Amino acid sequence: MRSLLVVPIHVYRYAISPMMASHCRHIPSCSAYALEAIDTHGALRGSWLAARRLSRCHPWGTHGYDPVPGTDRSDTRAKANQTAD
Repeated sequence: MRSLLVVPIHVYRYAISPMMASHCRHIPSCSAYALEAIDTHGALRGSWLAARRLSRCHPWGTHGYDPVPGTDRSDTRAKANQTAD
């Protein structure tokens, strides 16, 4: 199931994305986020997280650093926010 979801993302990243202007609002990019979410959380929840992220990717949406929840990167961000409080 994962490979059915991952292959189209790779096709987009290497065949379609280079032909488009770079205007990514988030770090990591939505395609990298989707791959990491599917790898970390599995096909169902990872797809849901990727869809939520894509829904925030519009001119009036969010921007900046947005790691996949449940990863080491998001855990260090949460710890940094706790120490700042």
